[in-house]
Amino acid sequence: MVDVETDGPIPGDYSMLSIGAVVVEEGLKKTFYAELKPISDKYNPESLSYSGFTREQAMKFEVPKKVMERFAGWIKDNSKGRPVFISDNNGFDWMFVCWYFWHFLNENPFGHSSQNLGSLYKGMVKDFSKNFKHLRETRHSHNALDDAIGNAEALLKMGEQGLRAE
Repeated sequence: MVDVETDGPIPGDYSMLSIGAVVVEEGLKKTFYAELKPISDKYNPESLSYSGFTREQAMKFEVPKKVMERFAGWIKDNSKGRPVFISDNNGFDWMFVCWYFWHFLNENPFGHSSQNLGSLYKGMVKDFSKNFKHLRETRHSHNALDDAIGNAEALLKMGEQGLRAE
């Protein structure tokens, strides 16, 4: 399960400021978190405010290439078979993670596809209007790791309700 916080709507023009990930298994102990230095002078103040960071703080974060190298290593060390990227809003989170992997490492350990937790839940309960967010235990705080953990908690509960994940 992956979550990101950014300072704007698209990668390249704007920056991914933090990334959180957790292996979805009982205990949710295998985690990754990093804060990334902006790659652009552009930023949207409203988007930046959701992250909880100031621009000055963000400018002191880790160089993105190093973060993506560490994240790729963490994925390799914590995956069995091909890793699956899943997030609450995969259209957004995937866009940034995929772009950053290809831009900085010329590869993406997740391949070319991602899964959307919300869509999975809608299909599971057979109701397009339903939302999974009541299944989270960890508060959605816009801390990328907290949010990834909360979404992983929801996915584990979906498994308890009959979702087969293997």
